[in-house]
Formats: sequence, C-alpha cells, structure tokens
Amino acid sequence: MATKLDLQNWLEESLKRLGGGAYLVDIAKDIWMYHESDLRISDNLFYTWQYDMRWAANQLRRNGIMKPADVSPKGMWELL
Repeated sequence: MATKLDLQNWLEESLKRLGGGAYLVDIAKDIWMYHESDLRISDNLFYTWQYDMRWAANQLRRNGIMKPADVSPKGMWELL
C-alpha cells in the first residue's frame, strides 16, 4: 500500500518523464496514469493524494531536487 512518502518518488519520476518540468494538472494526470492502481488500494491516500502531491513538491524543493516555486514560471513545477 502506498503512502504519501511514495509521492516524492512518483513526483520526481513524473517530472523526469515530462521533460523536467510541467504544470500541476499534467503531473497529476501522469501520476494517475502510472499509479492509479496503487492509489486505489491506499485507503485515505486515494482521497488526499493531490493535496499530498503538493507536500511532496515542498519536500523535493527542501532537498534541492526541485526548483523553488518563486524561480519557476507560475504554476510550473521543475526539477533542478
């Protein structure tokens, strides 16, 4: 069963698949395409994953994996 901690890896993988940067809705679609079955069997994460994805982005920014929000274009999430 997946947890919100898995979202950090999924988010980083998604951004790599999407060329290093993408808008939130495109990232959500990508994560859903690759992890729908994981999310469906993950209790409350099924209902909170899009919120938790934002938490994961903040963690990746703190760890120097994603660009700070104020550096990327509005609505765009980017890897360093």
